[in-house]
Amino acid sequence: MSGLYYEEFEIGMEFKHALTRTVTEMDNIMFSAMTHNPQPLHLDEEFSKGTLYGQRIVNSLFTLGLVIGVTVAETTLGTTLGNLGMTDIRFKNPVFHGDTLRVVTRIKDKRESKSRPDTGIVTFEHIGYNQRDEEVCYVVRTGLMKKRTA
Repeated sequence: MSGLYYEEFEIGMEFKHALTRTVTEMDNIMFSAMTHNPQPLHLDEEFSKGTLYGQRIVNSLFTLGLVIGVTVAETTLGTTLGNLGMTDIRFKNPVFHGDTLRVVTRIKDKRESKSRPDTGIVTFEHIGYNQRDEEVCYVVRTGLMKKRTA
C-alpha cells in the first residue's frame, strides 16, 4: 500500500498497523555498534543482570526508529517530504530481546503549509506496544506531506 496524501488524512484517523516485528539480540547489538553507543545496558549481559531489569534492554533509539518505521507503508510511503520534528518521546517500559512490537498511529492534527502551497503538515501520534500490550514507545511526529492536487 502506498502512503496517503495530505488531503487523505483526517484528524482522529487511527491505523492499527498489521506489520509486527520481533526484536532480536542482533538488532540491538548492531544498532548500538552502528551508533557508537557502548552502554553496557545494551551490550553486557553480566552487567545487566545487576540492574533493575535483570537483563539487557534494547536501545531506545532503535525502538523509536522501529515504531516509526512500521507506520511508513500505510501512512507516508512515497508521499512524505520529510520529518519536521518529534516531540513528547517516552519509553514507559523497556524492550527486551524477543519482544514483538505492534504499533498504533493516530492523526492528531493537520494544516496546510504557509510557505509551500503544494504541501501540508500532518501531526502523527505513534504508540508502540509489546506482546503483553504494554506501551513501550510513544512519540508525536510532524511530517511534511505532499498534496495530491499539486
